[in-house]
Amino acid sequence: MAERNRRTVRDLRRGNRARVLQRLYFDGPLSRQELGPVTGLSSGSISNVVAELSAEGLLEEAGVVDSDGGRPRTLLRVAPDGGLLVGIDIGETRVRVELFDLSLAELARTERLLAQHGYDVERIVAHVRTGVADVLRDAGADPRRLLGIGIGVPGIIERDGPEGPDGTRGAVVHGQTIGWRAVPFEQLLREAVDVPPEVPLFIDNGAKTLGQAEMWFGGGRGAGAAAIALIGSGVGACVDHGDILDEDRTSLALEWGHTTVQLRGRRCRCGSIGCLEAYAGAEALRERWREAGGPLPEGADDETALAALLAAAYPGRRGTPDPVALALLDETAECLGAALADLVNLFLPERILIGGWAGLLLGPRLLPEIRRYANEYALRHAAARTTIEMGRLGPDAVTVGAATLPLADFLTRGGSRPEPGGPGTPPRTAFDAVRERHRTPVN
Repeated sequence: MAERNRRTVRDLRRGNRARVLQRLYFDGPLSRQELGPVTGLSSGSISNVVAELSAEGLLEEAGVVDSDGGRPRTLLRVAPDGGLLVGIDIGETRVRVELFDLSLAELARTERLLAQHGYDVERIVAHVRTGVADVLRDAGADPRRLLGIGIGVPGIIERDGPEGPDGTRGAVVHGQTIGWRAVPFEQLLREAVDVPPEVPLFIDNGAKTLGQAEMWFGGGRGAGAAAIALIGSGVGACVDHGDILDEDRTSLALEWGHTTVQLRGRRCRCGSIGCLEAYAGAEALRERWREAGGPLPEGADDETALAALLAAAYPGRRGTPDPVALALLDETAECLGAALADLVNLFLPERILIGGWAGLLLGPRLLPEIRRYANEYALRHAAARTTIEMGRLGPDAVTVGAATLPLADFLTRGGSRPEPGGPGTPPRTAFDAVRERHRTPVN
């Protein structure tokens, strides 16, 4: 019974710390007096928790505000230098590694192109290993200050994979379109990346990490339900339900790119036919533009080809639009609109956001037509409740989202660090700062 009580007290303390940290992170800076109502904790508990977290270097003062006739109130915020986070995007064209502080300010970054060797697992693992080492070295950072490493990858993630040589289980990646079949990715990274063994790894679908970034800091914030589409060389999506501080919040990664938009249609790289990705992914757009006779530089990659296609369709005031390019992009907009209508009908989101590097290029040109086609294909009542907009966080959204994976764990644990052997005017909020650092202008 005594042991049970000790565990209960420890859990209660951790829960109180988590409430304070989460509120300060998402809504801060706040005063001690403001923390009481939003956390449900007593003034005594607030004082104790704030004293603990401040002593650990996780909170800092952020100015003062006048109170109604009383003494000025000191504002508190999560200290940016309270820890380090790594976010990694295993993308379609490159591996991007970024080092962040707790406010998600970028401290260092590096990229490794994938064009020549594609998704060879050993090379991807090597890119992650050297990328993490590079950003830590470039920032002069101590690896012992890492709170975790988050990685966004294409494919389906199996959380509890086969037992490894050390007796632990890790995430396994099933990425059919990139040739990964049951790759024990977490185990491979754990063996390769030179960080302390207690630093946890968090692996998730890239569209889901993009979605979490947009829900925390971008166009999805405040929505009860949102769908976020990632359009790159491939296509994916996630659906989020619930407030970011809701314990019942759910986030679901979808293989949306492999829903059918054309019966007996084009062959997709997954092996099926008529998939959305075979029409709207940048790799498929490159092939469709080439097949239509579009001029492409020799050996053009997906990014170069998509830029050439858009330039042909929208050449500016002095040019003549290429009718073939326009027709190809209109078909793409219809496929995307129809597939988004499926998300509307199935999940009833308040908002749909379009992101991913190709989505950010296509969206400003195609968004009006995508909306029109989505309204034509979706149920009227459901479509009337849904807005379709561009994502707000730009091309770094997946790496920012990947970094939120260890950050979310850290906040949930009340700021407890990984243990060896275990995985005037109020200042702007953390959200304001992150939005400005990562925002992409929206036309």
